[in-house]
Amino acid sequence: MIQFNGVNQLYGSSQILWDLSLDITPGSCTCLMGRNGVGKTTLLKSLMGLLPITSGSICINGIDVTHKAAEKRAPMGVGYVPQGRDIFPQMSVEENLRIGLACRADKLKKIPEKIYELFPVLKDMLQRRGGDLSGGQQQQLAIGRALVIEPRILLLDEPNEGIQPNVVQQIGDVITHLNEQEGMTVLLVEQKLNFARKVGKEFRLMEKGRIVANGNMSTLTDDLIKQHLAV
Repeated sequence: MIQFNGVNQLYGSSQILWDLSLDITPGSCTCLMGRNGVGKTTLLKSLMGLLPITSGSICINGIDVTHKAAEKRAPMGVGYVPQGRDIFPQMSVEENLRIGLACRADKLKKIPEKIYELFPVLKDMLQRRGGDLSGGQQQQLAIGRALVIEPRILLLDEPNEGIQPNVVQQIGDVITHLNEQEGMTVLLVEQKLNFARKVGKEFRLMEKGRIVANGNMSTLTDDLIKQHLAV
């Protein structure tokens, strides 16, 4: 469903991704893990077309998207929740959600009711400005906005960063529901090991812009954690 083939990516004169290859299978829930600065966010941005790659190729659902603009990728069924959420603080919750509708292939104009079922707080706060919400509520809004397009693939970049524990629990339950009950493919950048082990079925470890280990989450050993995750 997602394939990186020999991808290289540079920020100016600094190379971030080095001949990176990655396969994410349909219906999987995969945690992309590694220390700060190894290229996890760059990988997701490259997948979404927000950063150009220098060489190699990227495929989504068997289609080469290497040279497709970012706005062409979301209608292919890819939802993206960036690090830091990137909601529009001066716009209402409803307006933030409606922005996602523009990326739907079927041009539906109504926010799916499922968004409110997953995150009831959003329905209660539809007319509040996004910037007035708590950090946890903003994260729910960011995820809800990505889900408005009813994606087949959901990309999340550290969705639990700075979030209170009860909302972390809710986000984990939503991810598990989407993956296990709806068959959504999830690729999740996550630093919290306990959360990764709870929701993830597979892992990919990054080091210096490369995938250096992968497998089922049950095979993420203490040795791998010490070698690639411990600070």
